[in-house]
Amino acid sequence: MFQDTIHGHLFEQVERAMALLLSKYLKATITYKGLNRMEKYPKPVAALREAVLNAIVHKDYASQIPVQISVYADKLIIWNEGQFPDDWTIENLKSKHPSRPYNPAIANVFFRAGLIEAWGRGTINILNECKLAKISQPIFKYEFSGFIVEFRYNFQSILQKGKNAEADKTIDKVLIVISHNETITISELAKKIGVAQITIKRAISELRQLNKLQREGSSKTGKWKVI
Repeated sequence: MFQDTIHGHLFEQVERAMALLLSKYLKATITYKGLNRMEKYPKPVAALREAVLNAIVHKDYASQIPVQISVYADKLIIWNEGQFPDDWTIENLKSKHPSRPYNPAIANVFFRAGLIEAWGRGTINILNECKLAKISQPIFKYEFSGFIVEFRYNFQSILQKGKNAEADKTIDKVLIVISHNETITISELAKKIGVAQITIKRAISELRQLNKLQREGSSKTGKWKVI
């Protein structure tokens, strides 16, 4: 649907590539914590940034072929032209390994600028960020005379997980508030927690089905009972 070409010095290319990915090409699930808007991308932003940095640092600039980032509905692929060390395999990248940057001078500048935390840990950082986020790890490949990082994701699954997590938080908040005020109304609950009344009604229905909440008396003069 879209195509963008990024020019400029290497630091600028990193920043502009990340800005385009996050603002134009990737969808973020949106939830709310009170009145605050919370956005979560299908893959950790830190892992994506590390992959972009690696592609720029290890690119074969003599080929004059640009780093290529392809974004699909279910995956994101970052490819850069470059030579893989002859005595290495993809498995070497998944554990502690020595630093052998394709462009030592560029790697040194990025290291001194604070963009690379430690040499030889780029791919490990990507894997660790995905592990911390409890999502599938990316696929590393060396083919087509270049290195590939492929992030796969199921956006609908991510969206549903976000909704489920937010619903669980709302249920917990409803129980806490009611335990301190047994006569509170649905409209007062919605205002205090910062969600719509329909969300409160769903949470109460869920709590009743789980036998964690009961209503004693009428809707106007009755009270709640936390079980």
